[in-house]
Amino acid sequence: MKNRWRSLLLSSACLGAAGAFLAGLTPVHIEAQAGLAPAPARGAGEGLGPFNRMVIRNVMIIDGTGGPAFGPTNVTVSGNRIQSVGGGGGGRGGGAPADHEIDGTGMYLMPGFIDMHVHGGGAPKNDEVEYAYKLWLASGVTTVRGVALGGGQFSASERARSENNEIVAPRIFNYQRPGGTDSPETARAWVRQNVNMIDGLKIGAYDPEVMAAVIDEAHKNGLGTTAHLQQSGVAQMNAIDAARVGLDTVPHFYGHFESLLKDTVVQAWPVDMNANDEQHRFGQVARLWNQIYEPGSPEWKAYLQEHLELGTTFDPTMTIYSAGRDVMRMREADYHDKYTLPSLMDYYTPSRQNHGSYWYDWTTHDEIAWRNFYQVWFKLVNDYKKMGGRVTTGSDSGFIYQTYGFGYTLELEMLQEAGFNPLEVIQAATMNGAATLSEWRANPVEFGVVKSGKLADLILVDQNPLQNLKVLYANGAVRLNDANGQVERVGGIKWTIKDGIVYDAKQLLADVAVMVEKQKAARK
Repeated sequence: MKNRWRSLLLSSACLGAAGAFLAGLTPVHIEAQAGLAPAPARGAGEGLGPFNRMVIRNVMIIDGTGGPAFGPTNVTVSGNRIQSVGGGGGGRGGGAPADHEIDGTGMYLMPGFIDMHVHGGGAPKNDEVEYAYKLWLASGVTTVRGVALGGGQFSASERARSENNEIVAPRIFNYQRPGGTDSPETARAWVRQNVNMIDGLKIGAYDPEVMAAVIDEAHKNGLGTTAHLQQSGVAQMNAIDAARVGLDTVPHFYGHFESLLKDTVVQAWPVDMNANDEQHRFGQVARLWNQIYEPGSPEWKAYLQEHLELGTTFDPTMTIYSAGRDVMRMREADYHDKYTLPSLMDYYTPSRQNHGSYWYDWTTHDEIAWRNFYQVWFKLVNDYKKMGGRVTTGSDSGFIYQTYGFGYTLELEMLQEAGFNPLEVIQAATMNGAATLSEWRANPVEFGVVKSGKLADLILVDQNPLQNLKVLYANGAVRLNDANGQVERVGGIKWTIKDGIVYDAKQLLADVAVMVEKQKAARK
């Protein structure tokens, strides 16, 4: 926690100015800027509530704090807030009347998931952001950090519409890339000019003096920061350099391995390296796995300890590069046919025009390098967690065979592969994300745990996710029913509750399937 900045949070006057700014925007005004169609207004029957008093009865609870599941018990929601937790299973309060009830018998209730790294798409992938919204909600994601969701004004408008529940969408935090990064002065000016429209910055590996200035100005204005420390600038601004000048969140792996180089200060690129060739870019980065100080070495431990002392959050987004380990597996994932738009599938396929579609001549050598890289990356993230460092969950879906929502659930599985137990995975996906997003806002943490007084962002699944995280995939998990000998799909999020409004997650997924079929039919 970067408490030294707490006194510099946004004032109510700033928030009022933001509201006035957004009041002058309509979806029509901002569509062209973003290149992405705004979500349609929430239709009749899309979500029930909020209710004066809603009771979820006899449910098992995983509260997001890391504590074990408990229950069966009741959760009472009043409006958009959790009123009470307790009194189920025939206990006190079990028979209290309500104007809406959910029978949670046999179900598990958790806080809504938080995806800390999203983009909304855009042509030619998906030109309607509704597609991504419904996949996220169907996967239990009730809050997203757009980095960026779309253009700045587009994201600000969609954020306000989601806050008012005018659209079917998760909560949106609007992080944008700053302009004016050619000098410290122009970078600071950009932040001051845009502070009322955004919640934070997604920055790059800028020149050191610009990096220090833009982070400082962001914090002075109550904005959070995350950074893609790209290879073109990482030699001058790696992850520990950025953290030392105040960077809040390090996403991906960029900057970590370069901070730990053992025998060089710059990665030993091949002599024919071309950074504009994405197969070079993404293939060669995996070769860093054995150029760094070994896991567990004094240098490794010192690196993580300094991040811990600086309060850095790691948002690894391991899912987005996982196809590098086995591109055939991700290309043939069982959800693509029904839930991935043909236009998005086209975008994934090898192309020198589409970002992340770098399978020009992907080799066994490349996949083995990525498998080795992941083993080291897993250790880095897990060791940081074990030291007390904050780790969150993000997906960066919409690229590299990762479809919105499904890519997020894979991130949960990959944290377990890294060494997190399922309760630690859910803590990273809920409480940790909420704490990070709330760090630079005037309000305290409002969501991310199941606790009275918190916002009613909740999900219910009719299987035990601690036994198998795969049941959290929107389309469930495959299992043999020994009673009848049939193979069946079980699980999948059943209810997603955002701001006290109950969405049928299965219906949201069915809406997506209709979008996919409509596009397929148009191509015939």
